[in-house]
Formats: sequence, structure tokens, C-alpha cells
Amino acid sequence: MSERQLDSIRASYDRVADAYAEAIFHELEGKPFDRDALKRFARATAGRGPVCDMGCGPGQVARFLHDLEVDVYGLDLSPGMLEQARRLNPGVVFRAGDMTALDLEDGALGAIAAFYAIVNLSAELRRRVFREMARVLAPEGLLLLAFHVGSEVLEEKELWGRPIDMSFYLLDPDTVRAELESEGFTIEEMTLRDPYPPEVEYQSRRAYVWARKAGN
Repeated sequence: MSERQLDSIRASYDRVADAYAEAIFHELEGKPFDRDALKRFARATAGRGPVCDMGCGPGQVARFLHDLEVDVYGLDLSPGMLEQARRLNPGVVFRAGDMTALDLEDGALGAIAAFYAIVNLSAELRRRVFREMARVLAPEGLLLLAFHVGSEVLEEKELWGRPIDMSFYLLDPDTVRAELESEGFTIEEMTLRDPYPPEVEYQSRRAYVWARKAGN
């Protein structure tokens, strides 16, 4: 079942990749909280090794970090999204990858940014992703995770006028905290914010988790 879910996520994002990029790529311009969080993340991860923007989509987070001189690359499951990311972000590296089974050595990354990368993942897949994130982070490596807050599962069949087949999960912060802690992360900070106006983003509350892998 989980592999079918991943195949459906990949195919759905491939269908909407160009429309998604047009709608989302410039979103950080209207999100000062997110920009400030990413600037702080850049300072906190300086000199700690490679940084991966997981679930990078069209690459707006990777681009922002790259412009702050972070050693960052983007990773996404969808070839269509990667095509858009490479088109929009010359000079930034983007790679195909599955967060549930990362093609990385243990401890290979200094930090991970994952903005809404878990939005389409069931609890089973989230646990696999968090386990893989912990595996590939170096000791004391930092994870900055953002997600939608709530308790609903939205079953969407169309996005920007194109057929998709994905679930969108609004998550309880305490549940995400427990899932991360079960994989060995220490939660250093969790912040919630109300949504920006509808023209900026979907109208859900947002959570930002700063989590750190244990040191040796």
C-alpha cells in the first residue's frame, strides 16, 4: 500500500508541476515569518556540512538558502517538480530521491529543511521518513520541519484543474513531536502561527519544529 501511495504522489505532482511552480515559487516574498526562520536556520547550520531541502518542489526554499550561501541542494520524488526547480534555480543542485529510502550514507547531512514535505504522508510513511532523516543526519544535526496544523485528511482529486490522487494531512503538533522523539530527535522548539492572507497561502495554521539528532 505504501509504495502505491508514493507512486500516486509522484504521478500527481508530475501532472501539476508547472502550475504548482507558477503558484508557489514566489511565496516566500509574502511570508516574513518563514524568511526569518530560514535565515536563522542558515546561521545555525553554517559550517556543519551539506544541507538538504527535502520535498523541495520548485525549489523556493533551496533558492532562498542558496542565496544565503548555505551549502544546500534540493531533493524531490517528482521528476516534473525537479524539472521546474532546475529551470527556475540555475546554480542550485536538485536530485531525485525518496524520503522513505534515502540514497545517502549514515550521517551524510549537516541539516535538513523540510517545508510541508510530509503533507501527503500517512503515519506509516511519516515514521519511515523521520527514521531516514535521523539516519542521514550527522550527530547533532538539525531538522527544521514545517507542516499544516489540524486533524483533517483532505482527499483531493483535482488541483489547478488537473486530476490528482493524493491525501493532504493536517497534523496535531503533539503527534508529530512524539513521532520525531520516537526516532531519536530532541525537540528544541515548536512555534505555531496563523495563516497569512488567502492570496498568500492556504488558510491553515502552520507549525515549525526545530529538532536535533542526538550527538555521539
